[in-house]
Formats: sequence, structure tokens, C-alpha cells
Amino acid sequence: MDCSSTCSKDAAGESLKADILRLKKEKKAVVLAHYYVDGALQDIADYVGDSLALAQKAAEACSDARIVVMCGVNFMGETVKVLCPDKKVLVPDNTAGCSLADSCPAADFEEFVKGHPDHTVISYVNTSVEVKALSDVLVTSGNARKIVESFPADAKLIFGPDRNLGAYINSVTGRDMLLWDGACHVHERFSAEKIMELKKAHPNAPVLVHPECKRPVVLTADKVGSTAVLLKYALESDADEFIVATESGILHQMRKGAPHKKFIPVPPTDSTCGCNDCSYMKLNSLEKLRDCLVNEAPEVKVDEALAERALRPIARMLELSK
Repeated sequence: MDCSSTCSKDAAGESLKADILRLKKEKKAVVLAHYYVDGALQDIADYVGDSLALAQKAAEACSDARIVVMCGVNFMGETVKVLCPDKKVLVPDNTAGCSLADSCPAADFEEFVKGHPDHTVISYVNTSVEVKALSDVLVTSGNARKIVESFPADAKLIFGPDRNLGAYINSVTGRDMLLWDGACHVHERFSAEKIMELKKAHPNAPVLVHPECKRPVVLTADKVGSTAVLLKYALESDADEFIVATESGILHQMRKGAPHKKFIPVPPTDSTCGCNDCSYMKLNSLEKLRDCLVNEAPEVKVDEALAERALRPIARMLELSK
């Protein structure tokens, strides 16, 4: 077997990593990475987490860093910039959007909010900075229930943009929040039928499901939760194998934390492979991270007045999450 191409690829990867580590030190840069980006990026990042953890880390990391790089999608870079207005915030690829954020155009959402002036607006963090600025408080999948339950039981609430997460929170809290009709393209593609097929082959494997999935998928779950919650459950459980219905990037941390366990990704409805990836998250790469540190671009810019309005619901979320 000729390993020359493999050896060359490995050497190039190691050279990239060395460049990134050197540049981070030279430029006083902190690198944040979401669980859904490629495993190589997770391994070289200073902090890896879900949306809530990364928001919290961004607020903490600002004091010592000159540059903060967000390996994820654009709305995450915007959130970092709002939390760290005096820092240079970079993203490896500024075309890394988000189908869920795109499903909630700010102008349309503003009209929706204006049509219900007596409602408190709760928005999922997976939104543009403009939608955040229209909101009273933000949530992540990890803290949504806690924050919704902080309001009186009879409070009139709008929840946007993810209809599946909103419906799940309604079901576990007994609320009747008014839901915006948005969704994530990754989590929409899971089906209960695919999970049942896997369950037949792995009858003892707990089913782990993200609450952005449709209700029939959620009903198959042994554990419903954010990526951080599902990771914690998988590492602490006595089970030897798990069926996982969320973006496949989380499997990297699951396998690192429990290499003796088996993690089985649920394939999308229209496929037999376990490759239900977020195409936007996968736009991030080691090469792009290196280049953005070299060029200090693409840089995230947020209008100051808009950032001030968006900061209030973000700060409220962080306070209610303590």
C-alpha cells in the first residue's frame, strides 16, 4: 500500500496546526468552536461548546484577548461581537449562514411582534442580530425551559424562530407560546422511522434527540436535550452504545470522551448514511482558520446602536442561566 499521499496529507495537517498555534500566541487570539464544526477545529480551539457555553466563554475571554475567532456560523460571530465590542472578532468563512436564522427575516418578525404588542418576545439564540434586537430575552436549547418557566404561568409569550423547540418547550411546561414558523434544515431531516430501524438493530441503545427535531422524533427519545446535555448524558450513562439524532459533529466529543462506547448517528430521511451534517458549519476548516488569523479577516462588524439593543436580551439570558 502506497502511503505517500496519506503521509503528505498528515504532514500538511500538522503544519497547519503548528501555524495556527503560533498565530494564536503571536496575535493574542482566542479560538471558540461549536460542537458541530469539524473535529480538527474542535481539537485546536481554546473553548468548545454549544451556543450557551460559547456565549459565556466569549464574555469571559474578552479581557485578555485582542482577537476572538468564532468557528461556527455567522450569528455566533455576531453574538461574540455584541459581547466583546472592543475586540476584533473574526470568522473563518463569512458565508457560513444558518437555515434557522434565515427562516426568520427581521422585517417579517418585526411585523409579527407588532401584531402581538401584549406579548413578551423570547427568541432562540440561533437568529440574526437584528432579530435579537427585537427580543426581550434569548434562550438556547439548554436553558429554554428554565427561562420560559421564569415567566408567570399566564404570561403571553412569543417564541421564535424554531417551531420544533418551541413546541417541545410548550409540551414540557404546559405553556401555550405563540410560535414563529421556522426550523433547522439538519434537525428537520430526521425521522422516527429511521430511528426505529436503528432501534431494531440496537435494542439496548438509548436514543438521544435534540429538541429542534420534529415531535415524532422527540417522542422516540430516551433523552432530549441540547448538544451539551446529550454529551453529558452519553459520557455518564452505563450504556455501551447510543443512537444520536443531532448534527454529527457532536460525535467527535462523544468518541473522545468515551472511546469504548459506540455512537450511532441517525441518517437523514432521504439517505442511508449517517451524514446529517450542517453544510454551513462544515464550511469552517483548518485552512480557513489559519488564513483568517494571518489576514485578520473576515471581520465581524455590528452597528453600535444595534449591538446595544441586542445586548440587553443576551445579557438577560446569561443572567437567567446562572
